[in-house]
Amino acid sequence: MHAFSGRRTMLRDDLPAGQDARRAEAEALALAYRAAHCGDDRAALVAAIGDALTELDAAEERASVARRVVSHGFVRGRIGAP
Repeated sequence: MHAFSGRRTMLRDDLPAGQDARRAEAEALALAYRAAHCGDDRAALVAAIGDALTELDAAEERASVARRVVSHGFVRGRIGAP
């Protein structure tokens, strides 16, 4: 089994520890989704992608809120402000 990393292909056994841990986590999640969908690979994939997109939307919203808070703080804290 090969994994793509950057510009070169590496053997799965040569993955750095962080990537190896991510792969193990991804495999555990894949098995959990597959089990939850009674072995239906397509349904499991669709559910996993749907959940990932939901999480991405939530993360983008949190980042947007954080940017607004930081921006507001810079405006209120400007030099020479009354």
